[in-house]
Amino acid sequence: MAKRHKTKKTGSGRLRIVAGNWRSRRLDIADAPGLRPTSERIRETLFNWLEPRIHGARCLDLFAGTGALGLEALSRGAHSVVFVEKSPLVVSMLDANIKVLDAEAAVVHQMEALNYLRGERPGEFDLVFLDPPFAAELVEDVCRLLVERQALANDALIYIEQDRSQPEPALPDGWQVLKSKTAGNVRYMLVQEQAGQD
Repeated sequence: MAKRHKTKKTGSGRLRIVAGNWRSRRLDIADAPGLRPTSERIRETLFNWLEPRIHGARCLDLFAGTGALGLEALSRGAHSVVFVEKSPLVVSMLDANIKVLDAEAAVVHQMEALNYLRGERPGEFDLVFLDPPFAAELVEDVCRLLVERQALANDALIYIEQDRSQPEPALPDGWQVLKSKTAGNVRYMLVQEQAGQD
């Protein structure tokens, strides 16, 4: 996802896949202002949480940026990942990395995340990675659209990352926070939409 906040980098302009089929593979990162991959520490914790659910999951990586989360999901057995990212430069590098990995289950859309959700019905996803630019404060709007556009499968999981100084987002009715942690200036949480909720 797009990282427009300060996180520990894994090296100059490089992203390392933590585990799975592409474990320890290093990928180039576009030289775009403020772009950072989700730190390895956070990804390791997140995917430990997701371990029972990641295999075969249909994933949506909004504000994809480097694609760190979506690529990690594919490496660990996700069925497919749709990446949505607006920056042409960042998308070009993401496309190149997908080609290097021969990640046939990856689809990239160069567009605004909100426009993607407002467009044709995007499908139902088991897992959504949501990490918009911190200053944009888009989390609540995106969560609302995920529900309105029926983009979530039953009991879908939503990963949310935000600046820890911001208040926790107001989530749609029926959503439950399963896990929540902080690392540096980042708060990250795993949320579930309960079956039967609208």
